[in-house]
Amino acid sequence: MAFDQSLRESPGVLRIGRGERLGAVERIVVLAAIGIVVSIDIIGLFLPPGVELGAAAISIASTAVFALYLWSPVWATVAMAVIFGLSFFSGTETQVLTAAAVAAGMVMRLGRGSLIFSYIGVFLLSSALIAFGDTRVPVNVGVQMILAAVSGAIGYALRLGAERGSRLERELVVQVEKEHEAVLAERRWIAGELHDSIAHHLTVVALHVQMLDDPTMTSESQEAIRVAARKAMADLRFVIELADDGPRSAGMQTGDLDSAVDEAKAEIEAAGHPVVATGDPRDERIPRVAEIAFARIVRESATNILKHAGPGEVAISLDIDDDSAALTISSPMPTTPRRDLPSSGTGLNRMAERVLGASGEFTAGEVDGAWQVAARLPMA
Repeated sequence: MAFDQSLRESPGVLRIGRGERLGAVERIVVLAAIGIVVSIDIIGLFLPPGVELGAAAISIASTAVFALYLWSPVWATVAMAVIFGLSFFSGTETQVLTAAAVAAGMVMRLGRGSLIFSYIGVFLLSSALIAFGDTRVPVNVGVQMILAAVSGAIGYALRLGAERGSRLERELVVQVEKEHEAVLAERRWIAGELHDSIAHHLTVVALHVQMLDDPTMTSESQEAIRVAARKAMADLRFVIELADDGPRSAGMQTGDLDSAVDEAKAEIEAAGHPVVATGDPRDERIPRVAEIAFARIVRESATNILKHAGPGEVAISLDIDDDSAALTISSPMPTTPRRDLPSSGTGLNRMAERVLGASGEFTAGEVDGAWQVAARLPMA
């Protein structure tokens, strides 16, 4: 960057770094100006009689050297210094000093800090040499000094503009990447919410559809299917309204742990598993984050139990103390797989993400012959 703008942003305050390369428009303007001036010098070789070829060659060379700045400011400056030295042999040192004053703008636009300060020093020394080198004929180099100052200021202004443009481009790229990540995160969130809510109800529906063949269970299964469908629609509306960031409907699902335990208990018992629930899901000490996470774990665990659990008792245990809240759900290991029940295969990962994202602990696996899901979240 040209000059660092803040003490906090960079330790290199007031350091001149490497200048930005010339843009396409700047290159065209520079080349066009070089072409016009060189063409005028070449035409001048043939118009007035008695033109000194050496002086004309120095004039053309001092103009053409500007093209080198498009490639390397350092080598262009070296070439300008060489031409300045040769100009003393042709008596055109004042004209070359004028070209060097104009070149100050190129140096300020493209050069590093070391080149800029070196150029200023050499330019001042050269001006003094021309002004006082011949005491019999003093030369006024004030015009060249003013021209160098103006050219340098223009070059520095262009340098700041180019740096600002590059910085804005970089910030735009970062902003686009952030927006893309935000869109992906929102899509993942919507997919997760749909999985956590809709997949559970679809499992209940699929389970009770299989039970419709049993005449003794037909009415209960029809009612369970009706309730699951109604809840699925409510949950779907909840996700849509959240994604739309619009006003929320009254009575919308908010992650109530007590309701989640009661719902899971009813659905699991309807599938033929006795349920033993211990602990108080209405305990006011449970943090809101833990309540929401536990409610989702209870629902997802109920889904997995309906799909996979073998015959036997299901235990839902909630243990609250001053340091943490722990939820444990145990179910019988499967004996034979359920028939044709849908499964996304992401339930355990979703549960783990919720708990770990809240700085908690999560485990799932076989413990003492039963499948156990355990989550622990801090109280603060």
